[in-house]
Amino acid sequence: MVNSTSILISPKIQKALKTNLPIVALETTVITHGLPYPDNKQLAFDMQANINKTGAVPATIGVLDGKVRVGLSDQELEGFAQLTEPKKVSLRDIGAVIARGESGGTTVAATAFIASQVEIKVFATGGIGGVHRGTMFDISTDLQALARMPVIVVCSGAKAILDLPATLEYLETMGVPVLGYQTDEFPAFYTSQSGIRAPTRADTAEEVVQIAHAHWNAGLPSAILVTVPPPEDAAMEASEVEAAISSAVDEAERKGIRGQAVTPYLLERVKDITAGKSLEANLALLRNNASVAASIAGQLSYPSRQTHL
Repeated sequence: MVNSTSILISPKIQKALKTNLPIVALETTVITHGLPYPDNKQLAFDMQANINKTGAVPATIGVLDGKVRVGLSDQELEGFAQLTEPKKVSLRDIGAVIARGESGGTTVAATAFIASQVEIKVFATGGIGGVHRGTMFDISTDLQALARMPVIVVCSGAKAILDLPATLEYLETMGVPVLGYQTDEFPAFYTSQSGIRAPTRADTAEEVVQIAHAHWNAGLPSAILVTVPPPEDAAMEASEVEAAISSAVDEAERKGIRGQAVTPYLLERVKDITAGKSLEANLALLRNNASVAASIAGQLSYPSRQTHL
């Protein structure tokens, strides 16, 4: 458990935990590093609204003034969206950000860790990190975090800028179940067309929860990765996505961009190259993933509850 002096759980989330209400954790790097203001604020509110519609409770997680916050209020989200120099907080950064009283957005790895520490079992995001193209050593902390944190992570696969086959191989090595939600194909973030078969298919929230319970009851400690294709009306063609990514990767290599700066640079360049189409797909899949995660959280809390997602 995270030390109580370093974590603040909102009263609403405390009540939800005590009464076994369905809760969905949300990360905040998409707010601090993924979108400009006010688009970032609007997305945060939209995702929370989609979760609320199903009767679940959104728990947006971030670090403000050296405190890990679980369940940011509307006022806190407004301030969070306008942070001028926020930190990108992954697992390695949590201690330093807390010690220095800094603020920042939590990555998939950090959010999954915090959610698991406070016993929130479902987490919605856009795309996880993974193995970067062209190198076997640039691997996101997200992958190892997923191997040891028992949460259901709802996403649209790994970010399309990554090496998707290598990312899936790494997840297999780490023993992380990967489910295609209502699809046989592993989604590629902006597009459902990756050409890679999903290891396991699950068609309902109830089936996802059954698999998760069986996995954890067998003594296996990892997350369950639920991969959801982007909505059809916002999804892009695979060929267009790949052309934009190849161009952006070449530019990043020429400019010597490395480390945590790679992903935001590539996402921004892909957005520019596609004239904003990748951004629209990103926003649509994030909102949709929040709804799917809320449905799964409802099944986790109320096993007899029916779902139509």
